[in-house]
Amino acid sequence: MASRAVVTGVGHYLPERIVPNAEFEATLDTSDEWIRTRSGIERRHFAAKDETTSDLATRAAEAALEDAGLTGEDLDAIVLATSTADLTFPSAATMVQARLGMTKGFAFDVQAVCAGFVYALSNANALILSGQAKRVLVIGAETFSRIMDWTDRSTCVLFGDGAGALVLEAQNGNGTADDRGILSTDLNSDGRYKDLLYVDGGVSTQSTGHLRMQGNQVFRHAVDKLAKTAETALDKAGLNSGDVDWIVPHQANIRIIQGTAKKMGLPMENVVVTVQDHGNTSAASIPLALSVGKERGQIKPGDLIVTEAIGGGLAWGAVVLRW
Repeated sequence: MASRAVVTGVGHYLPERIVPNAEFEATLDTSDEWIRTRSGIERRHFAAKDETTSDLATRAAEAALEDAGLTGEDLDAIVLATSTADLTFPSAATMVQARLGMTKGFAFDVQAVCAGFVYALSNANALILSGQAKRVLVIGAETFSRIMDWTDRSTCVLFGDGAGALVLEAQNGNGTADDRGILSTDLNSDGRYKDLLYVDGGVSTQSTGHLRMQGNQVFRHAVDKLAKTAETALDKAGLNSGDVDWIVPHQANIRIIQGTAKKMGLPMENVVVTVQDHGNTSAASIPLALSVGKERGQIKPGDLIVTEAIGGGLAWGAVVLRW
């Protein structure tokens, strides 16, 4: 027998405001065709002025708990991936904890930008395997619209706001790749590439700052690193790409998604794609895609899923799980 962190619930939340590509044409030298061609994005959601990351996270958490048939009191821990927390401290996770009525256990944030949810899943898995928690709520939530430079057409058209969440529960398995739950994880980072994707502000500089990105360089690293981390995670689980039912990638750019699938030898029919509707929601994109994939009827119990992401740091990684 072996302990596994099994997904028992999933949910997401998107702000009401939908922003189509055409909305940018009034203020930028861009067009719907230009944005679609280069990114695959058609629209994205922006949070309302008084809507914060913890607000989005709470709504997604409530949906995931409802799907699992649980309440906040049933949880032992919350791990929330975000780069856009409401406050410097306390963590957004503790704010969600309070709103869910969870009065025991612990909650904390993880910051690895677009790779944040993969890092959060890996941490939650470790908490369960070590026996420190039996039920963990894992959330990815972002309000990237707050850190956009609205004069930079190369970045501001790419990002959106949203949140997604999973409930993980300790269950017994046989210790084989046929078990439900997280089968393997692979995490990586290389701080030498900091200048490729970063925000030019922060607490110690007394400024919020704006997102800055060298898009071509990020693209060059993304396809190679994402395919390799996915293959490494599969190898750790004793599996290969031929065993995969679905790739659920970080939804950054359709060309990165297509390039990674091709490198892994998998057709796009085996990829859950939501980037056209949500844009790049950073740490929220993977749980959003998992929730939407289930909602669409794509992801079913027993399916083998590989999820991978890369973000500022550079930080990247992959998780292999059986739904």
